[in-house]
Amino acid sequence: MLDQTVKDELKAMVGEGRYFDNQEDLLLYSYDSYTVQGMPDVALLPVSTEEVSRIMKVASREKIPVTARGAGTNLAGGSVPVRGGIALVFTKMNKILEIDKVNRVAVVQPGVINMDFQKELAKQGLYYPPDPGSMAVSTMGGNVAENAGGPRAVKYGVTKDYLLGVEVVLASGEIMRTGGKTLKNVSGYNLTQLFCGSEGTLGLITEMTFKLIPLPETKRTLQAAYKNLSDAGKTIARIFEIGILPVALEIVDKVCINIIEDY
Repeated sequence: MLDQTVKDELKAMVGEGRYFDNQEDLLLYSYDSYTVQGMPDVALLPVSTEEVSRIMKVASREKIPVTARGAGTNLAGGSVPVRGGIALVFTKMNKILEIDKVNRVAVVQPGVINMDFQKELAKQGLYYPPDPGSMAVSTMGGNVAENAGGPRAVKYGVTKDYLLGVEVVLASGEIMRTGGKTLKNVSGYNLTQLFCGSEGTLGLITEMTFKLIPLPETKRTLQAAYKNLSDAGKTIARIFEIGILPVALEIVDKVCINIIEDY
C-alpha cells in the first residue's frame, strides 16, 4: 500500500482526471490479454515526458514498482502490475509528432494506435509494415515494448527493423535519447535495439522514431487448395526457392476451416 502522502504527491503531478486509486478504476489496469492479474495501487496517465520523469523520481525515491501500459493487448503479461505500485498508462500520449516524407521517417508518442499511424502515413504515400494482430487497437509504444510483428514479417520484418531511435525515461527519472533520424547511425552502442522488446524493464519509452518505406502501389491476394499439408509446405519452399518474397503466407488446415465455418 502506498502512503497517502505519496499518493497526494503523485495526484498533484497529473491532476484529478488522470489519477485513479479506487478499486473500480484500478481493475481496468489489472490485466491484459494473458492469464496473469495484478492490482496496482494507483494508475497515472501522463501526457508528457517531463511528467513521466517526475513520476519516476518519486517512484525511485520511495522504491515503488512501476508497470508501463499501453492498450493492454499483449499476450505475455508484460503490462500487468503483479507487484502493485504504479500503473503508468501511456494512452494520453497519443500524438504523431512528425512525418518527414522526404527522409521517410516519423516521430510518434507511445500511445498512438498502430492502425491510426498507418492511415496517416498512407495519406502521404508512406508505409509502416509491422502489422501485429492487434494493430487496430494496440499502441506503438506497446509494439516497441514487445517487438511486435505480424503476417507481413515474412517480407518486411518486425518492429525492431524500423525503429531508429527512442526517448526513454530511466528508473531514476533521467531522460535519455538513443539513435536518431538517419538510416545509418553506427556510432557507439546500439542502445535503441536494447530497449526494443524490453517490456519497460530498462526504461519507459516516451517517444519513438521510425523509418518508413513507400506505400506499395498494388497488392494481390492468392488462394490455393491442397490435399495435404505436406504439399502446401513444399509449395512454400518452392516459392522462396525461385526468388519470390510474398508479403505474407498463411496455412489454414481443414480442422480450422471447419471451425470457422461452424462459427
